Amino acid sequence: MVKNMIKGKLDNKTAVKEFVKKWTEKDFYAEDENTSNFWTDLLNALGVENITNYVEYQKKVKKIDKGTWRIDAYLPESKVLIEQKNSNVDIENSSDAFNQANEYANNLPYDEKPLWIVTCNFKEFFVYNMKLNPREREANKQKILVKDLNKEYHLLEFLIDTGKNISREMELSIKAGDLVGKMYDLLLPRYKNPEDPHTLQSLNQLCVRIVFCLFAEDSELLKHNTKTSFHDYLKPIPAQFLRDALIKLFEVLDTKIEDRDEYLQDDLKYFPYVNGGLFSNKNIEIPQFTEEIKELILQKASADFDWSDISPTIFGAVFESTLNPETRRSGGMHYTSIENIHKVIDPLFLNDLRNELKTCKTKEQLLKFQNKLSSLTFLDPACGSGNFLTETYIYLREIENEVIRQLQQLGQAHLINPIKVSINQFYGIEINDFAVSVAKTALWIADLQMQRKTSEISQDFELEYLPLKEYKNIREANALLIDWNDVIEADKLNYIIGNPPFVGYFLTTKEQKQEIVDIFGKIRLVKKLDYVSGWFYKASEMMHKNNEIRTALVATNSITQGEQVYPIWNTLFERFNIKIDFAWRSFK
Repeated sequence: MVKNMIKGKLDNKTAVKEFVKKWTEKDFYAEDENTSNFWTDLLNALGVENITNYVEYQKKVKKIDKGTWRIDAYLPESKVLIEQKNSNVDIENSSDAFNQANEYANNLPYDEKPLWIVTCNFKEFFVYNMKLNPREREANKQKILVKDLNKEYHLLEFLIDTGKNISREMELSIKAGDLVGKMYDLLLPRYKNPEDPHTLQSLNQLCVRIVFCLFAEDSELLKHNTKTSFHDYLKPIPAQFLRDALIKLFEVLDTKIEDRDEYLQDDLKYFPYVNGGLFSNKNIEIPQFTEEIKELILQKASADFDWSDISPTIFGAVFESTLNPETRRSGGMHYTSIENIHKVIDPLFLNDLRNELKTCKTKEQLLKFQNKLSSLTFLDPACGSGNFLTETYIYLREIENEVIRQLQQLGQAHLINPIKVSINQFYGIEINDFAVSVAKTALWIADLQMQRKTSEISQDFELEYLPLKEYKNIREANALLIDWNDVIEADKLNYIIGNPPFVGYFLTTKEQKQEIVDIFGKIRLVKKLDYVSGWFYKASEMMHKNNEIRTALVATNSITQGEQVYPIWNTLFERFNIKIDFAWRSFK
């Protein structure tokens, strides 16, 4: 539908010229009288045809106190929020217009949050990229004059771009997954027993290690101020000796500086100690490399690609689907989009935390709130590649970074390390061993990226990115066969989140059916319950032990409609006295 709204390329110079002529004739235009005509004319000049379906004027936004605001203009397809002011309003030297627009944005549902905010006074536009942190956003805001649009109208292409700007992270992560898939396919035939389970586990671990080295290289973590350290180490080594070179490198990365051979060769001794268990397994099988594999790693994966900005939330899922033999055979993967993750975590706790931050005005209030952030604990009992845990961690740290920024403004500086939120607040259960290692790696990458963002807020402290923090909170197990208290005790848990397996009762195995019978006991239709119902039961058990725990899980349609509704929900209500705070209508 969107493509039909756009006439073609952004080359309608005549229409833009007519727009500029019309809207520079007078010195004053009023917000109330002229906003819709101004933006309708502009969008028409930029090639939008069905404008009434493309722009929403006076879009309602619900306030926390049950009142409503109205957004001057909102472009849902390109995710642009517009705050219009009278011609005589100084929007360059006052932040009022942006702050007002940002307040609207903060109160929009996640899937409507803008990628761009535009403030305008009929003479000039100021464009804010909402994917950047507050400091970068302000530093990189773009000023565009209406009178100069004849030669600069291409700068407004984002208004009608419904694809290119939606997710650079998504593009990078999918491309990264493609590179890993090619590496996997080239390495697998080099093993003596490609079907052996130990071989497949070894290949998966090898790919995880190489990917981490590529990410750490581009993040300048392997050698200070060097984005080519991994590449430079391997480049002079012939392909037939790459295996030995990697074995040596992995051993060095797993050895503390003080414990290393004092005669270690120069090209190895400058690599840091990584820790975290990522390189600790000495029993993984590594095959011989070829020139083709070397070229893929050094040129396409290292020199030609920047791993530092990949989304660990998206990439974790892409990575697992690429290397998990099960999903490779089936040609698909079980993946929850970031948008749908936020349908779980936003109403469960993120919206409340954002609103609570707005009430913090003093150092004492901000520090108390930060301590609260660092005390919250999360369990995903079907964590897969960790995308729920990773996305939650990223947004918890985004909120903490805003706390740190405000503390600095209030004079709370000279902190050795201001970060209190930790990946150790996040727990998971996952039956697939490889998914466990991917989830841990995704959280480490998220942690390193967020530390980098914190360091951009202030230069008063220097963060230590490496060695990695020891992280053992993800248990490899069948979540329906273990006591979740063994992973994290109920009285220490705040939230249960996740997307349990989507297996309808008619597709469940004999063993899975028995697991549900063992959990629910002898109730009506127990053998016809979807597999996901087991996670709802176990979560309700945890909440019964600690009624402060709140849970939100993605589920199959069947447990909310039809014959399964009564046996599942009546059982949960009667045994555990649960209540439902919110729910979503069905979504893909």
